[in-house]
Amino acid sequence: MTLPPPAAARHAAPPADPAGAPEVVAAAKPSAAPASAVAVGPGPEPAAEPATFTRGLSAQEPFAAYWLGQVTLRLRREICWLWRERDWQAATDLPASALPPPVDRALAALDQLRYEHDKQAFFAGDVTARHLSDRIGTAAPPQLDGHARRGSFGWVARELDLEPVECFVLAVALLPVLDSAAGHVIACCLNEPSRTAPSFALAQRLWDDPGALVRCFDPAHSLLRHGLLAGGGPIDWQAPLSVPPLVARELLFAGAPLPAALEAIAAEELPESPAAAAMARAAALVTNIGAQAPRRGMRIVPVIGVRGAPLAEVAAACTALAGVRTVQPSPALPPEQLAQALSAAWLRGHAVYLPAGLLADPGGHDGALRPLPLPGLPLAVFVGGHERAALRGLGANGPAEVMPALVVPALGYRERLAAWQRALPQAGPLLPELARRFRYERTAIARVGAELAALETPPGEAEMLAAARADLDLGTLAQPVTPRFSRDELMLAPPQARQIDEIVAAMAALTRVHYEWGTARAWNEGGLTALFAGPPGTGKTMAAEAIAAALDLPLYRIDLSQVVDKYIGETEKNLRRLFDAADSADVILFFDEADALFGRRTEVKDAHDRYANLEISYLLERMERFKGLALLATNRKKDVDEAFLRRLRFVVEFPLPEAPVRAHIWRSVIPPGVDASALDIEFLAKRFALAGGHIRAIVFQACLQSAAEGAPRRLTMEAVVLAVQREYEKLDRANSLDQFGPYAALVAEQRIVR
Repeated sequence: MTLPPPAAARHAAPPADPAGAPEVVAAAKPSAAPASAVAVGPGPEPAAEPATFTRGLSAQEPFAAYWLGQVTLRLRREICWLWRERDWQAATDLPASALPPPVDRALAALDQLRYEHDKQAFFAGDVTARHLSDRIGTAAPPQLDGHARRGSFGWVARELDLEPVECFVLAVALLPVLDSAAGHVIACCLNEPSRTAPSFALAQRLWDDPGALVRCFDPAHSLLRHGLLAGGGPIDWQAPLSVPPLVARELLFAGAPLPAALEAIAAEELPESPAAAAMARAAALVTNIGAQAPRRGMRIVPVIGVRGAPLAEVAAACTALAGVRTVQPSPALPPEQLAQALSAAWLRGHAVYLPAGLLADPGGHDGALRPLPLPGLPLAVFVGGHERAALRGLGANGPAEVMPALVVPALGYRERLAAWQRALPQAGPLLPELARRFRYERTAIARVGAELAALETPPGEAEMLAAARADLDLGTLAQPVTPRFSRDELMLAPPQARQIDEIVAAMAALTRVHYEWGTARAWNEGGLTALFAGPPGTGKTMAAEAIAAALDLPLYRIDLSQVVDKYIGETEKNLRRLFDAADSADVILFFDEADALFGRRTEVKDAHDRYANLEISYLLERMERFKGLALLATNRKKDVDEAFLRRLRFVVEFPLPEAPVRAHIWRSVIPPGVDASALDIEFLAKRFALAGGHIRAIVFQACLQSAAEGAPRRLTMEAVVLAVQREYEKLDRANSLDQFGPYAALVAEQRIVR
């Protein structure tokens, strides 16, 4: 072989062709070159060329093995040439090496065209290179006849109508995933030891028609669009070329068991409801999407239901009607690897269910979701969420198409009752109350039953209720309140006392009236709402706690500072979160100073007025649908919107107590064990028209001032009268010395000192 004169003085004169045997690979020093690296050993010729460098590795499918073999053969032949080329370029005193010595990469690129004629002559004349070329020329096996297993290399080639050059590029990217030894050979061909991943540039150099590789150099190419080649960045000739591991597994071993990254979903029994028609449409969608592939993009089906609803199971039931399996990514799968999971599901012919939380965008606003990767993948994807608004915009990127939402209805009373009976057969008479109070889905009900079944002794009614309430979480918008007062401790006038009793009786009878008398349908299983109106300290909060104690229901005080937001639309979002959480079980929501939230709607003068009115309207609608007990307390009833007042089941006025009631309050708030014999209770009750809350504060203040070190536990009129004066000053209410009667001088002296 004759080469052109070297371009630089460092180039050595090319030696003559070695006359070695077939087992000798053309190298700088053939006698020292290791034949095991790339040589064809002596003896009988094997029936087929191995597809990999490592013994025992191969693909199940002959078509995949053929293209992997094409890559290894061309890499072997390229190594043969590099030994010869770099030996001519290197100094003659270099020691023998198992791999071609590295050279300047820019020089190697410039020499490609310069040595092209010699390279082709070497391929035709060298014994080993000619043998490899003969193997390379072997025709591909007939695997595109429609019998390839779904997901295999041959199936992909037929499904995507891949040209030979595209099959070769896919095999170049696939080989290092299967064979760990391939990386070292690739690094040698790339002339950089640390680069063990192939590139488009290497594939172009190995392929007989380099120009054909340009058709793969396309960001919308089917290999990239279907996730067969790892993407995510700009296409570059030198960028690493790889197949994601989950995808490689399917291409090489199609039909293998489901990988750990994907979990099968058990199908839920479809309910007999209007939703069944929508589910049948979803099943037809899954059936038809395969027939339209690969020309159509992703089909996204939103699945909407309450928290705890079996959204994934219902999606699986829809696809099961079409004979299609539904899978979901394992919780252990990092979100950034979702794309390869979707590709693997497509290769296996499965549909995919994704919870909306998996697509949550930490930096997004208004609960926006990240777009799904690979929107051009012909795949049915069900995305489950609890709010329709959060699922809007799922198909905003590319060819993905969002289908009509699939709404999963919440369990009705009868279905919940059956679920509670299966979970807690020992509950007996409590079952109807459990079914109405705790509007959970089957999974949550079964979990409560399992927890109680694990107890060493049979659970009682209190334990059952406590276990059922363990899942209740209203977040930071509501604070749990432990009731301090019983119904007997309420000191109200007879009309108000009767109304409190009516509220307790109505809540206790709600299950019977709704589900035995048949009012549930007309009233949408609605709960009760009551307004407590009156001056501060008249017992509104105390009444709420007494009702909670009588009904044995959790009481939550709503923090209006957290609910009401100055930004448009935020108050409505807070209310939605609050009521969605509270609707899952019977609770008492106590809105103190409710006029701040339930005020009158105003004339619309700007956008803020319009949104404020919308918030009130939304609140009215949610209050009507609320299934628990909502108690609202206000000091200014006249400021509450009239439309809201009409929707209230009870309105209880809390007036200032009369003198006899005040006397009763005075006696009841004095701590047990404190000597109050010196107090003139009748005088205090008649002279000072104070509410119960103020009387309680006065007694507390008098106790604080009387409890000096070593002092007896006794209250005196002087201490109480001075505490009364302090309460009036705190309230900024005018009073006269005549009110204090014989204690006027004491109060006057206190005022002078002040």
